[in-house]
Amino acid sequence: MIDVLYFAWVRERIGVPREKVETQAKTVADLVEELKAREPRYEAAFADISALRVALDQDLAEFDAPLAGVREVAFFPPMTGG
Repeated sequence: MIDVLYFAWVRERIGVPREKVETQAKTVADLVEELKAREPRYEAAFADISALRVALDQDLAEFDAPLAGVREVAFFPPMTGG
């Protein structure tokens, strides 16, 4: 079981800020595919993953990162600031 967190417009499209997900995914990309297959709101949120960033246990990661041992996955748009 993995905690999945959604921030900003990702949360708005999916409709929840977080959820526990039972997954067989080996990588973040595999998890995204599982989520997209759930229902249209997930498909909309993950339609363009180039517009997203991901963190595994609060460390920035890539979509090909393995999920073995990960407790938390967070999806969010790129951040800017100064």
